[in-house]
Amino acid sequence: MSFKNILITGTGSYVPSRVVKNEDFAVNQFFDLEGVAFAEPHTEISEKFRAITGIVERRYATDDQVCSDIATLAAQEAIHDANIDPETLDHIIVAHNFGDVPVGTVQTDMLPSIASKVKNKLDINNPKCIAYDVVFGCPGWIQGTIQARSFMQSGLAKRCLVIGAETLSRVIDKNDRDSMIYSDGAGATVMEINEGDQEFGILATSMATYSNKEAFYLYRGPGFQKGSNPEISYMKMLGRKIYEFSLTHVPDAMQECLDKSGHTIGEVKKIFIHQANEKMDFEIVKRFYRLYKIRQAPEGIMPMSISKLGNSSVATIPTLFDRIRKGTCLEKHDLRQGDLILFASVGAGMNINCIAYRYQG
Repeated sequence: MSFKNILITGTGSYVPSRVVKNEDFAVNQFFDLEGVAFAEPHTEISEKFRAITGIVERRYATDDQVCSDIATLAAQEAIHDANIDPETLDHIIVAHNFGDVPVGTVQTDMLPSIASKVKNKLDINNPKCIAYDVVFGCPGWIQGTIQARSFMQSGLAKRCLVIGAETLSRVIDKNDRDSMIYSDGAGATVMEINEGDQEFGILATSMATYSNKEAFYLYRGPGFQKGSNPEISYMKMLGRKIYEFSLTHVPDAMQECLDKSGHTIGEVKKIFIHQANEKMDFEIVKRFYRLYKIRQAPEGIMPMSISKLGNSSVATIPTLFDRIRKGTCLEKHDLRQGDLILFASVGAGMNINCIAYRYQG
């Protein structure tokens, strides 16, 4: 029996060099939604923040970089890792949410698309290499991967480059405590079709959009400090609602995906979940296992990078996956041929998705 395997054959990531620690936010005064300053000292705010999110520090792009720049750097590494000629790419899919945002402004630039800019920066001449963007909240890289798989399954593509890149530091309100969550980064993967007598690569997917009552859990809004320019908007979120939504719906999406793959919960070796909030991620995985009547998830099942890299939205999963593959992650995790892994995410929209993937190396 022959399988038409859709594999990730190369990975790359770009982690910005600028480190911003929690204590660096002490210069900012935080306000609530009503514009009232928090009375707690920064040390107390920082301690509570770390206890909930797990974040100690995050990375910001340098002032001369925009999203398309760091996306290109991650793409170059993935192309090199896959050992392919970039002219042979059929699709370049870039997941992001805010486009290029030059330092000192919150104005987004998506003309041309970030994918077209990346193709230009990679100096790809082939006009049949189609470049386009995916705006799908934090699950964007997974969604781009699902779309690439569809093109490849239908015979419309044989080789795709999927990138998740974001510079969230450019769209945050410095007077909002939630600004401490976000970071910048980029991760990229090359996907190819490989015929084989064993099944590897993408086995199954699941996805959902909840946009009736939930669409604006993440939104653009004015600064929290009274007197802020109402014409300038920043990324905002309803944290408690997102937390409750994620715990309710993400485990179900993961179960749906795993069940569609035809494999069992005991076969899962690693779960690469969007690095949104450490406490939330652990609870999601715990509830996922309890759907299968297992009270505790296995130790070491979920690699984490949020403590040092923060939440870089679409970039968190491909960056973590690349660093685990190459042994450059602070946490020690092994990936072996045949391992069944899950990629899962949740974010603005509200969108959820998951991929079941058998690792080939």
